[in-house]
Amino acid sequence: MLPYWILFLIPAVGVLSQRELAAGSRPLMWGLIGTLFTLVIGLRFEVGGDWGAYLAYLDRAAGMTLPEVLTHGDPGYYLLNWLSAKLGGGIYAVNLVCGAILMSGVIAFARRQPLPWLALLVAVPYLIIVVGMGYTRQAVALGFVLLGLVALGDNRLRAFVIWLLVGAAFHKSAVLLLPIAGLAASQNRFASLAWGTAATLIGGYLFLFDSVDQLWTNYVEADYQSEGGLIRVLMNAVPAVLFLLFHRYMRLSLAQQRLWWWMSLLAIACIPLVMMSSTATDRVALYLIPLQMFVFARLHLIVGDIVYRTYMVAGVMAYYLAAQAVWLFLANHAHAWLPYQVAWLG
Repeated sequence: MLPYWILFLIPAVGVLSQRELAAGSRPLMWGLIGTLFTLVIGLRFEVGGDWGAYLAYLDRAAGMTLPEVLTHGDPGYYLLNWLSAKLGGGIYAVNLVCGAILMSGVIAFARRQPLPWLALLVAVPYLIIVVGMGYTRQAVALGFVLLGLVALGDNRLRAFVIWLLVGAAFHKSAVLLLPIAGLAASQNRFASLAWGTAATLIGGYLFLFDSVDQLWTNYVEADYQSEGGLIRVLMNAVPAVLFLLFHRYMRLSLAQQRLWWWMSLLAIACIPLVMMSSTATDRVALYLIPLQMFVFARLHLIVGDIVYRTYMVAGVMAYYLAAQAVWLFLANHAHAWLPYQVAWLG
C-alpha cells in the first residue's frame, strides 16, 4: 500500500511547498515525475482487477498476423501487444507504453492549470491508481483525451479530434466525446459544429457503430452493476456543479468556458443514467474525470482572500486524501491492487 501513498505524497509536497522553480528546470522536473509514475504503472505485477484479461489480450495478439491486428477491434492496443510479443517485451512493455501515454496526458493537462501540483494530486487516487493500473485500454484513451482537451482549450479543434481518434484506436468509447468538438467551438460556431458532427460520424463508423449491438448487450441488457459507479459519477458531478455556479470567477477564455460548461452538463446527466446502466455510465464517466482536475485546481480563484484560498486548497487535498483512503481500505475490489508488487519481485 505504501507505493500508492508515495504517489499521493509527491504532489502533496509540491502543493505545500509553494515554490516556483526556474523555468528551465520545470520540464526536467515534470519529466522525472512522469517517468516515476510511468514506472509504477508499467512495472506492476498482478495488480489491477483485469490483470488476467490483459494477459489474454497479449496471447491473442501474439497469434495474429499484422493485417488481422490492424482490422481487429481496438487496433491500437492490439498492435502494441503484437509488437511487444514479437520483440519479447511481454505485458510489462505494453503497460509501460500505456502508462507513459496516460502520464503524458495527465502532466500536459495538469501543467495548464493554475495549481499544477494540485491537479496532479486530484488525478492520483482514481485516474492514476484505479484507472491507470486497472483499465489499461481506457487509461490510454484517457491519456489522448487529456491531450485533446489541452488542444481544445486553445481552440485547436482539429488537434482535439485527431487525439480522440487516436485514443479510440485503443478503446473505441473515446469517440463518445467527439460531439464536444462542435459544441465547445468558440469561433465560426456553425462550421465547427458541422465539422465536429462529421468527425463524430466518421469516428463512430470506424470505431463504434459496428459494436453498438454488442456494447448494448454487454452493458445495458445484461444489467451489469459497476460497484461504486454512483459514487464515481457523483465525484464528477460535484466539480460540475461548482463550475456551473462559479465559472465566472475562474478567469477562463471563451473556449474554456464553453468546453467545460458542456463537460459539466454531461457529468450531471450521468447521475440519472447511472441508475439505468451503472457499468455503461461508469465507463463513459471515466472520460469526465479531467473535470475534477480542471475545477479543483482553480476553485481557489473564486475568493480573493489568501487565507480562504489556503483553506480551499487544503480542503481539496483532504477530500482526495479521504477518497484514496476509503478506496484502499474499504473498496470491495481493492484487494486486486493490494499489495502492490513490482515485476521482478512478483
